[in-house]
Amino acid sequence: MTHDPLISGLAALATEAPGGLYERIAAKWTLVPGPIGELAVAFTDRGIAYVHHGDGFAETFRKRFGRPLVRAERPPAGLVPALRSGKGSGLELDLRGLSDFQRDVLDAARAIPRGEVRPYAWIAARIGRPKAVRAVGSALGNNPVPLLIPCHRVTRSDGVVGEYVFGAPAKEEVLRGEGVDLERLRELAGSHVFYLGSDTTGVFCYPTCHNARRITPAHRVGFRTLAQAEREGYRPCKVCRPG
Repeated sequence: MTHDPLISGLAALATEAPGGLYERIAAKWTLVPGPIGELAVAFTDRGIAYVHHGDGFAETFRKRFGRPLVRAERPPAGLVPALRSGKGSGLELDLRGLSDFQRDVLDAARAIPRGEVRPYAWIAARIGRPKAVRAVGSALGNNPVPLLIPCHRVTRSDGVVGEYVFGAPAKEEVLRGEGVDLERLRELAGSHVFYLGSDTTGVFCYPTCHNARRITPAHRVGFRTLAQAEREGYRPCKVCRPG
């Protein structure tokens, strides 16, 4: 981590800095183990603000957030278990500086369960902006806290995982670690199957939905489009909400 003159100046004060001053002008950082190797994590008094690899971390953080970094003695409580489990819902996040649209996109991504994926269009539809698929991709690409907000669980509908801040191979590694069968998704997409229905319940889902995974082969029906499934009398799953 590079030397910062502002932090050095504070440390050289003859008296103790006023309470809360460090938190208002600087953020803390630490290194933690993650599912794709060691990660650098920055956090403020409001929560975790930035997750990335260590190279150039301080400079990138300061350009993006306008704050220097000081080394923390320990990571925030719950951070390491959240990265290990893929469940970051209990952590406080500092998402200041994001637009309302970006927040809506990231909030939608947080609703995707571990072991499941959704297409970019699902996010756009969920936030009421069905034509903003490209903008959704940009918002996910600028997610400041990847893994804690699981933007890796948003993929292309053709079976390709899509772009990721840590690279596509890392995205595949994380998804496989969470139990996503990427080969099966690609096989289905290659056959133009993007939804799976059960002929016993009359419900159709995204292929990775936990309800879809319970459908036995003898009762599994594939659909290319939402309209096709509905024409054949199937109704959308209330859990994964295909659309």
